Amino acid sequence: MNKFYILFLIVGIFSSIKCNSQISFVKGYYIDNANQKTEGLIRNVDWKNNPLEFEYKKTKESEKESMNIESVKEFGINNVSKYIRASVQIDRSSNKFNLLSYDKSPLFKKEQLYLKVLIQGYASLFLYEDNSLRRYFYQTVNNDVDQLIFKKYKTPENKIGTNNKFRNQLYDNLKCVDISMEELKFMNYNKKELLNLFEKYNNCHNSEFVNFDEKVTSSLFHLNIRPGLNSSSLSMRNNITNSRNTGYDREWSFRVGLEFEFILGFNKNKWAIIIEPTYQYFKAELEIANRSNTNADYQSIELPLGLRHYLFLNDTSKVFVNASFLYDFALKSKVRNLAVGSGINGALGIGYKYKNTCSLEFRYHTSRDILPDYALWTSDYKTISVIFGYSIF
Repeated sequence: MNKFYILFLIVGIFSSIKCNSQISFVKGYYIDNANQKTEGLIRNVDWKNNPLEFEYKKTKESEKESMNIESVKEFGINNVSKYIRASVQIDRSSNKFNLLSYDKSPLFKKEQLYLKVLIQGYASLFLYEDNSLRRYFYQTVNNDVDQLIFKKYKTPENKIGTNNKFRNQLYDNLKCVDISMEELKFMNYNKKELLNLFEKYNNCHNSEFVNFDEKVTSSLFHLNIRPGLNSSSLSMRNNITNSRNTGYDREWSFRVGLEFEFILGFNKNKWAIIIEPTYQYFKAELEIANRSNTNADYQSIELPLGLRHYLFLNDTSKVFVNASFLYDFALKSKVRNLAVGSGINGALGIGYKYKNTCSLEFRYHTSRDILPDYALWTSDYKTISVIFGYSIF
């Protein structure tokens, strides 16, 4: 079957499912400028970048409405996330070397933004993200929302300097016997370390607080065992004489892989990076008059590296598509007494997963040359796989 036909088939199925899948509206609320709280359903996009608007429904049957930052001061998805409107001074200086300035001071500009609440308590921590820009904000009972200052800049020697004023801000405003300047001296400007610090501060003051970051219950890493069946064929062509050309009929064989799936924590966990070391083999016998050593015995470890996209059908079922770049390591294999070498090809797959535990995937592999070390030979190894998956965790 033509590989381009397979590609268009998978893309077509993916597009059809995407177009017909139901938009995910979940329970949430918003608070308007008159401080009136309205509960209903909010489209859970799991925003990678902080939004300026969101979609709301009163009930499942209602028409969706577009709500924006001008009319809504706060909104949230129950037990998942919360955003507040704030007029803040924000520094949008780039961290890219060619865009750095020689000024170590932040270049503030006042903007009205939705800030994502990470921790809400006696001291609160917020996040603003816009593509590669990431800024953290904080608020205490004695202070309004303010940016934690971190900026990279160029030194006169054309090296990268760092303004870590956020450490002083935290020391001055988060006074606690459990927090010392020595501890803050080497603190990094990242979510994990800031979350730990704000938790420590709230605990130090015996304050109740909510860690919204902990409310993301789905694991960001999965280990899956992936046995399956391969249907493979192999043809060989000699570039000098056609009489030495060989074709092996399609054979079924067993394959087994161990898949490492890293969920990218945005867009409702719809994207993942996959790595799947896989053992596969192909054995075939061919009888040709007046020829010896015509059998094929090919074993290898495949190492696919790919990107996967999930489409959620309901709470227990989802469809996925993935594309992988695959490097193949041959294991002491020979075809017609020729040593098999390592090769590179691609793979496209479409599958179904149930309860994040069991899965079934159909995968098409593009053609692979398994005789790359022979100038007089070219080969065409083709595989279609049916893969069963089970999540260990």
